[in-house]
Amino acid sequence: MSLDKLTVAELKKLADTNDVDLTGKSLKADILTALEAAGVKEPKAKAEAKAVATADAKSEPKAAAKPQAKPEAKAVSKVEAEAETKAVKKPESKPVKKTESKTEKKPKAEEKYVPRAKPELDDETRDALGIRRAQKEKEPEFRRQEWWRYKKLGGKEAGWRRPRGIHSKMRRHYKYRPPVASIGYRTPVVARGLHPSGFEEVLVHRPADLAALDSKKQAARIGGTVGGRKAEQIEKAADKAGIRVLNRRST
Repeated sequence: MSLDKLTVAELKKLADTNDVDLTGKSLKADILTALEAAGVKEPKAKAEAKAVATADAKSEPKAAAKPQAKPEAKAVSKVEAEAETKAVKKPESKPVKKTESKTEKKPKAEEKYVPRAKPELDDETRDALGIRRAQKEKEPEFRRQEWWRYKKLGGKEAGWRRPRGIHSKMRRHYKYRPPVASIGYRTPVVARGLHPSGFEEVLVHRPADLAALDSKKQAARIGGTVGGRKAEQIEKAADKAGIRVLNRRST
């Protein structure tokens, strides 16, 4: 153990045991220099204990570590070992034959794709539909005045109402107010009232109404008050007649 790790009190005791004069030396550094000058390196007691320990270690031979006694294994004959292995072996399981279940679903026959009926349009009507489509993409959504202020007006789903106030900035077409529906937004006359597909819509409530339709220019729209059974009958009758139903209920 080095002297630096000792406290001042321990150093003073070490100096007393070695008859080292420490008059006027109270600091640890001064005491250490005095001890080193006197040739004191370790406490006597510790040095003597180390020497005794090293001498004992040299004189006594190292005791070999005794191996731990293992539990004595019972002598087992070859016949007994073979009998044990046979007993441990599991019986081989026979392969199970897969039985085809009677309830297996057969793959459905692929239904043939039937394209939707398309109208016979002249060039003028086809061009007008294209112009209307491009016009609708740029057309703003017309909503009533101050639709954002009151929830009762419908919010973003509010309909159109013409502004009538004498001081209404919207009626006077101020730029910072919403757009007003006017004649300039109107679509071409030829395409007006036609379905996007080009058909003219005809409201149908019974299968007999389909007889008055022209399948080349007109398409059927089932009324909202028609029940499911009658709607199915209308769809079947329309398929036979080659008439397109715009709001089919069955896929």
